[in-house]
Amino acid sequence: MMALLRKFLVAVAVVSCILCIYVLFLNLEWTSPAVTPVRIQDVTQRTHSSSEEPKELHGRQNNHYQLLVSTPPTKVLPVQNLKTQAATVLQVHKQVQGNVSTSPFWSDKLKKANKSTGVQPTKPAGPKDPPYVGDFYMSENVSLHTLCPDGIRARVKSSEFGKRFLEQIPVVQSLKHAAPEQYQRLRRYPGTHGWGGVDFKTLVETLSVLNTSANQEMLDDWQSRSNDARCRRCAVVGNGGILNGSKKGKEIDDHHYIFRTNGAVIKGFEEDVGSRTTHYTFSTNTLMNSMRSYSRYGYRRPPVSKETRYVFLPDHDRDYLLAKAAATHTLVERGAERNRDPKKYFGEDVSAEKLKIYHPDFVRYLRNRFLRSSILKGRYRNIYRPSTGAVMLLAALHSCDQVNAYGFMTPDYRNYSDHYFDTKYHPVAFFANHDFRLEMKLWQQLHKAGLINLYMRQR
Repeated sequence: MMALLRKFLVAVAVVSCILCIYVLFLNLEWTSPAVTPVRIQDVTQRTHSSSEEPKELHGRQNNHYQLLVSTPPTKVLPVQNLKTQAATVLQVHKQVQGNVSTSPFWSDKLKKANKSTGVQPTKPAGPKDPPYVGDFYMSENVSLHTLCPDGIRARVKSSEFGKRFLEQIPVVQSLKHAAPEQYQRLRRYPGTHGWGGVDFKTLVETLSVLNTSANQEMLDDWQSRSNDARCRRCAVVGNGGILNGSKKGKEIDDHHYIFRTNGAVIKGFEEDVGSRTTHYTFSTNTLMNSMRSYSRYGYRRPPVSKETRYVFLPDHDRDYLLAKAAATHTLVERGAERNRDPKKYFGEDVSAEKLKIYHPDFVRYLRNRFLRSSILKGRYRNIYRPSTGAVMLLAALHSCDQVNAYGFMTPDYRNYSDHYFDTKYHPVAFFANHDFRLEMKLWQQLHKAGLINLYMRQR
């Protein structure tokens, strides 16, 4: 009898374990639905400015933009100027060693330090925002040297974008931004959204050699270039196939400034895309991959001219290391590009004044307030960011008086090849780290609001 009872109890235990495992399996399947992986990579082989989002990533709320607009903007953080302007790198590095720790930004120690420097913590944008959103930013007095009566900044206030647009956010970073408490705040955010991928010493060393007035604003030569013009006209040129046969080259070149990105093939396509480049946006990763992927189309390196500026979109320390080497005319000291000569990419006449680096607060601000995708709620949230072309176009929106966009995705994108230089039709490629459909929707909204003029084919 006892033997039968033991067998019965063992059987009950086994069945119970099986049921528990089955319930656990169902729960995992419900909370983490399988997603067929798409091409997960930085926009290394993609130079189209935007595209449709991956088919696997659905579920965007229709009221997404309404929620962003209705959420009251948070206060911005003032920039803390370094009084000594980092008299030496070693002094600043020594200063940060005592301030940067593994403790959270909101620790009592750092709150006390921020109180003494004027940097105050602010409430997040909304009660449900996860910590990695970080909707608070530096603010500084930005003089754009413009007298344009009807520029973007005058029009944006009365548009649907007025509540999200921050006029005083720094677009590019400089040494004055690299205060220890700011590094502690921004090191929490990885990739393009913070300084999580760069150590403080490398950051300060790089920004110390990029410490001229030209490095601190996007359109640094406006005073000499304007010729009494009151409004700064910018052409932002993506690499979309819509430009093939467009004959927009002369129109593009007639602007004060021409922005291009990644694999911008120019030779042989001047009639459609123009020949001038004043600002070239890239990350070191996208640059190297563009040189590999598009060499057969004639892309050997970024455009090189006397007026060309190079704007880094930093992913990690390799961007700072390449910028430092280019500014000092030395070889890259370490990392993936170790011992490479920057003149190979930027020409013999590259100088510190030609180099700029996007501020991570600016890129995170673009993600949070203009391109806040539902991808941030899913498994790819840690790699999601605005595409390189999107950052370039929105940087122009924050720097220029008039913006004309060419080669960016439009709703009829299927009618055109992925790139204007393709020798045969290639459909647009999609990536999991960008939301191309959301970017396309944003370009349409900015065009409708009169903040940009988006080139669209008439059929």
